[in-house]
Amino acid sequence: MTKKAEIIVALDFPDKNQALSMIDELDGACDFFKIGMELGLRVDDEFIKSLIARGKKIFLDYKYHDIGNTVEKAVANAAELGVYMLTVHAEKQVLEAAVKGAKSTNTKVFGVTVLTSLDEDYATQYGCSIKDLVLRRAAWAHDLGADGVIASPHEAAIIKTQFPALKVCTPGIRPAGADSQDQKRVTTPADAIKAGADYLVIGRPITQAENPRQAALQIIDDSSQ
Repeated sequence: MTKKAEIIVALDFPDKNQALSMIDELDGACDFFKIGMELGLRVDDEFIKSLIARGKKIFLDYKYHDIGNTVEKAVANAAELGVYMLTVHAEKQVLEAAVKGAKSTNTKVFGVTVLTSLDEDYATQYGCSIKDLVLRRAAWAHDLGADGVIASPHEAAIIKTQFPALKVCTPGIRPAGADSQDQKRVTTPADAIKAGADYLVIGRPITQAENPRQAALQIIDDSSQ
Protein backbone atom coordinates (compact mmCIF):
# COMPACT_ATOMS: atom_id res chain seq x y z
CA MET A 1 0.00 0.00 0.00
CA THR A 2 1.41 3.38 -1.04
CA LYS A 3 2.22 5.67 1.87
CA LYS A 4 0.28 8.92 1.84
CA ALA A 5 1.65 12.33 2.77
CA GLU A 6 -0.16 15.62 3.19
CA ILE A 7 0.71 18.51 0.90
CA ILE A 8 1.24 21.85 2.65
CA VAL A 9 1.25 24.91 0.39
CA ALA A 10 3.67 27.64 1.48
CA LEU A 11 1.96 31.03 1.39
CA ASP A 12 5.15 33.01 0.89
CA PHE A 13 3.50 36.25 -0.18
CA PRO A 14 4.12 39.87 0.87
CA ASP A 15 0.46 40.61 1.64
CA LYS A 16 -2.67 38.80 2.77
CA ASN A 17 -4.73 39.58 -0.34
CA GLN A 18 -2.35 37.58 -2.52
CA ALA A 19 -2.44 34.78 0.03
CA LEU A 20 -6.24 34.78 0.12
CA SER A 21 -6.38 34.68 -3.66
CA MET A 22 -4.15 31.59 -3.69
CA ILE A 23 -6.17 29.93 -0.92
CA ASP A 24 -9.37 30.50 -2.90
CA GLU A 25 -7.82 29.16 -6.10
CA LEU A 26 -6.68 25.98 -4.35
CA ASP A 27 -9.89 25.48 -2.40
CA GLY A 28 -10.76 21.78 -2.27
CA ALA A 29 -7.49 20.76 -3.93
CA CYS A 30 -5.16 21.80 -1.10
CA ASP A 31 -6.50 23.00 2.22
CA PHE A 32 -3.33 22.91 4.32
CA PHE A 33 -1.23 26.09 4.32
CA LYS A 34 2.05 27.32 5.76
CA ILE A 35 2.32 30.87 7.07
CA GLY A 36 5.93 31.93 7.49
CA MET A 37 7.63 35.13 8.52
CA GLU A 38 7.11 36.94 5.21
CA LEU A 39 3.33 36.76 5.39
CA GLY A 40 3.20 36.56 9.17
CA LEU A 41 4.13 40.23 9.56
CA ARG A 42 1.20 41.17 7.33
CA VAL A 43 -1.61 39.26 9.04
CA ASP A 44 -3.18 39.14 12.49
CA ASP A 45 -4.89 36.61 14.74
CA GLU A 46 -8.26 37.20 13.09
CA PHE A 47 -6.85 36.30 9.69
CA ILE A 48 -5.54 32.99 10.99
CA LYS A 49 -8.74 32.22 12.88
CA SER A 50 -10.83 33.01 9.79
CA LEU A 51 -8.90 30.44 7.75
CA ILE A 52 -9.30 27.82 10.45
CA ALA A 53 -13.03 28.60 10.57
CA ARG A 54 -13.12 27.84 6.82
CA GLY A 55 -11.71 24.38 7.50
CA LYS A 56 -8.12 25.17 6.55
CA LYS A 57 -5.24 23.61 8.46
CA ILE A 58 -2.54 26.11 9.38
CA PHE A 59 1.16 25.41 9.78
CA LEU A 60 2.72 28.39 11.57
CA ASP A 61 6.35 28.37 10.46
CA TYR A 62 7.86 31.07 12.67
CA LYS A 63 10.78 28.92 13.87
CA TYR A 64 10.63 30.20 17.43
CA HIS A 65 14.08 30.55 18.99
CA ASP A 66 14.29 32.42 22.28
CA ILE A 67 14.55 31.92 26.01
CA GLY A 68 12.29 29.20 27.39
CA ASN A 69 9.68 31.47 28.99
CA THR A 70 9.18 33.46 25.79
CA VAL A 71 8.91 30.35 23.62
CA GLU A 72 6.45 28.69 25.98
CA LYS A 73 4.13 31.72 25.97
CA ALA A 74 4.41 32.22 22.20
CA VAL A 75 3.54 28.59 21.54
CA ALA A 76 0.64 28.74 24.00
CA ASN A 77 -0.71 31.80 22.17
CA ALA A 78 -0.45 30.05 18.80
CA ALA A 79 -2.13 26.95 20.18
CA GLU A 80 -4.98 29.08 21.49
CA LEU A 81 -5.61 30.24 17.92
CA GLY A 82 -6.01 26.62 16.85
CA VAL A 83 -3.05 26.27 14.50
CA TYR A 84 -2.46 22.66 13.51
CA MET A 85 1.33 22.72 13.81
CA LEU A 86 4.20 25.13 14.37
CA THR A 87 7.99 25.18 14.29
CA VAL A 88 10.73 25.92 16.78
CA HIS A 89 14.47 25.48 16.48
CA ALA A 90 15.46 21.99 17.56
CA GLU A 91 17.49 22.99 20.57
CA LYS A 92 16.89 21.43 23.97
CA GLN A 93 15.70 24.49 25.90
CA VAL A 94 13.52 25.67 23.03
CA LEU A 95 11.96 22.25 22.42
CA GLU A 96 11.23 21.69 26.10
CA ALA A 97 9.52 25.09 26.42
CA ALA A 98 7.52 24.63 23.22
CA VAL A 99 6.22 21.23 24.24
CA LYS A 100 5.18 22.71 27.58
CA GLY A 101 3.40 25.60 25.82
CA ALA A 102 1.44 23.25 23.58
CA LYS A 103 0.55 20.83 26.38
CA SER A 104 -3.13 19.82 26.55
CA THR A 105 -3.81 21.33 23.11
CA ASN A 106 -4.07 19.81 19.64
CA THR A 107 -1.22 21.91 18.24
CA LYS A 108 1.77 19.87 17.09
CA VAL A 109 5.33 21.01 17.79
CA PHE A 110 7.98 20.40 15.10
CA GLY A 111 11.67 21.01 15.62
CA VAL A 112 13.68 22.46 12.73
CA THR A 113 16.82 20.37 12.30
CA VAL A 114 18.87 21.83 9.41
CA LEU A 115 17.42 24.14 6.76
CA THR A 116 17.21 22.68 3.26
CA SER A 117 19.09 25.70 1.89
CA LEU A 118 22.21 24.53 3.78
CA ASP A 119 24.74 21.85 2.84
CA GLU A 120 27.73 20.05 4.31
CA ASP A 121 29.69 23.28 4.68
CA TYR A 122 27.23 24.34 7.38
CA ALA A 123 27.74 21.17 9.41
CA THR A 124 31.53 21.48 9.50
CA GLN A 125 31.29 24.18 12.19
CA TYR A 126 29.76 21.52 14.44
CA GLY A 127 32.47 19.00 13.59
CA CYS A 128 30.10 16.49 12.00
CA SER A 129 28.12 15.70 8.86
CA ILE A 130 24.68 17.08 7.99
CA LYS A 131 23.20 13.63 8.67
CA ASP A 132 24.73 13.42 12.13
CA LEU A 133 23.64 16.94 13.02
CA VAL A 134 20.08 16.26 11.87
CA LEU A 135 19.96 13.03 13.88
CA ARG A 136 21.32 14.74 16.99
CA ARG A 137 18.56 17.34 16.83
CA ALA A 138 15.92 14.76 15.93
CA ALA A 139 16.94 12.82 19.05
CA TRP A 140 16.36 15.91 21.18
CA ALA A 141 12.94 16.42 19.59
CA HIS A 142 12.05 12.79 20.25
CA ASP A 143 13.33 12.72 23.83
CA LEU A 144 11.67 16.01 24.80
CA GLY A 145 8.26 15.07 23.46
CA ALA A 146 7.96 17.03 20.22
CA ASP A 147 5.57 15.66 17.61
CA GLY A 148 7.97 15.79 14.72
CA VAL A 149 10.85 17.45 12.92
CA ILE A 150 11.48 19.53 9.85
CA ALA A 151 14.19 17.88 7.76
CA SER A 152 15.22 17.55 4.16
CA PRO A 153 13.93 14.52 2.26
CA HIS A 154 17.53 13.25 2.21
CA GLU A 155 17.37 12.60 5.96
CA ALA A 156 13.75 11.49 6.21
CA ALA A 157 14.45 7.76 5.91
CA ILE A 158 17.12 7.58 8.60
CA ILE A 159 15.01 9.70 10.99
CA LYS A 160 12.09 7.32 10.49
CA THR A 161 14.36 4.34 11.06
CA GLN A 162 15.79 5.64 14.32
CA PHE A 163 12.75 7.54 15.62
CA PRO A 164 9.64 5.96 14.07
CA ALA A 165 7.30 7.88 16.38
CA LEU A 166 8.44 11.24 15.00
CA LYS A 167 6.53 12.78 12.12
CA VAL A 168 8.75 14.19 9.37
CA CYS A 169 7.85 17.33 7.45
CA THR A 170 10.01 17.98 4.41
CA PRO A 171 10.57 21.28 2.62
CA GLY A 172 12.79 21.36 -0.45
CA ILE A 173 10.26 19.48 -2.58
CA ARG A 174 10.55 19.98 -6.32
CA PRO A 175 8.68 18.10 -9.08
CA ALA A 176 10.91 16.18 -11.48
CA GLY A 177 12.72 18.58 -13.80
CA ALA A 178 11.94 21.68 -11.75
CA ASP A 179 14.60 24.27 -10.85
CA SER A 180 15.90 23.76 -7.30
CA GLN A 181 16.26 27.58 -6.99
CA ASP A 182 17.81 28.49 -3.59
CA GLN A 183 17.33 25.01 -2.13
CA LYS A 184 20.25 22.57 -1.96
CA ARG A 185 18.94 19.31 -0.49
CA VAL A 186 15.87 18.63 -2.60
CA THR A 187 13.96 15.72 -4.09
CA THR A 188 10.67 14.92 -5.81
CA PRO A 189 7.38 14.46 -3.94
CA ALA A 190 7.27 10.74 -4.71
CA ASP A 191 10.83 10.15 -3.52
CA ALA A 192 10.23 12.12 -0.32
CA ILE A 193 7.19 9.98 0.45
CA LYS A 194 9.15 6.78 -0.23
CA ALA A 195 11.76 8.05 2.24
CA GLY A 196 9.09 8.34 4.92
CA ALA A 197 7.95 11.96 4.82
CA ASP A 198 4.56 12.58 6.42
CA TYR A 199 4.14 16.17 5.23
CA LEU A 200 5.49 17.85 2.08
CA VAL A 201 5.91 21.64 2.06
CA ILE A 202 5.65 22.98 -1.47
CA GLY A 203 5.72 26.65 -2.36
CA ARG A 204 6.90 28.11 -5.63
CA PRO A 205 6.28 25.02 -7.83
CA ILE A 206 2.60 25.60 -7.02
CA THR A 207 2.21 29.29 -6.18
CA GLN A 208 4.33 30.55 -9.07
CA ALA A 209 2.93 28.13 -11.63
CA GLU A 210 0.94 29.46 -14.57
CA ASN A 211 -2.01 27.43 -13.25
CA PRO A 212 -1.47 26.85 -9.50
CA ARG A 213 -4.52 24.62 -9.06
CA GLN A 214 -3.49 22.35 -11.92
CA ALA A 215 0.08 22.27 -10.63
CA ALA A 216 -1.14 21.24 -7.18
CA LEU A 217 -3.39 18.53 -8.57
CA GLN A 218 -0.54 17.20 -10.72
CA ILE A 219 1.78 17.03 -7.72
CA ILE A 220 -0.88 15.23 -5.69
CA ASP A 221 -1.39 12.76 -8.53
CA ASP A 222 2.36 12.20 -8.98
CA SER A 223 2.74 11.68 -5.23
CA SER A 224 0.21 8.89 -5.18
CA GLN A 225 1.78 6.79 -7.93
